Amino acid sequence: MNGPTNGPGEDIRVLLVDDQELFREGVRVIVDAQEGMHVVGSAGDGLEAVRLVDELEPDVVLMDIRMPEMDGVEATRQVFSPDRAARRTRPVRVVVLTTFNLDDRAATAIRYGASGFLLKDTTPVMLRDAIRTVHAGNAVLAPADLSTLLDGQFRARAAVPPAYASLTEKEREVFAAVARGLSNTEIAGLVFASESTVKTHVGSILRKLGLRDRVQIVVFAHEHGLVG
Repeated sequence: MNGPTNGPGEDIRVLLVDDQELFREGVRVIVDAQEGMHVVGSAGDGLEAVRLVDELEPDVVLMDIRMPEMDGVEATRQVFSPDRAARRTRPVRVVVLTTFNLDDRAATAIRYGASGFLLKDTTPVMLRDAIRTVHAGNAVLAPADLSTLLDGQFRARAAVPPAYASLTEKEREVFAAVARGLSNTEIAGLVFASESTVKTHVGSILRKLGLRDRVQIVVFAHEHGLVG
């Protein structure tokens, strides 16, 4: 479940979560106007968001950070809790929405499983591209911004788990490159392999480390002090 599971021609299913109805409806109009995606539901708080993720199985959730009842950070944590993940039949990606650049709460949401964040004044084109990017398993933050966020979150490094030792030498090379935010094309040139081989290595890394996607490789690397 590391990549999109939509069949050929199937739209990306989007769930909107924000406590302001006017904002939700504005985003709905933008998303529904894009080719290849549509809104399947909306929620006004984190509690409702968690319930609708279970019920509607969206591909991408646009999650506001600051909401009543339950904020977007806690909702993201619950969406990616192990018991919910085990019951899920298709992967879900979360993009948190914030009014502050390099927001610490957004960084915490990324640690819990979000694929990055967008400012709420983003353009329709950037919103569309972000949805497609996270649906493909990538981050919606530039590598430098993601590193800046996570460096502040992981001042104390956790011990490297034994699973990391199971990576082959080539997989560790690919791991380090993904942690730096390089694309498959860039990694292929770096390790002298085809892009399909790089994809195979990334898939093996995700399986061995029990991670969901490339963004979680970046988080893992920062958490354990493995960023070169």
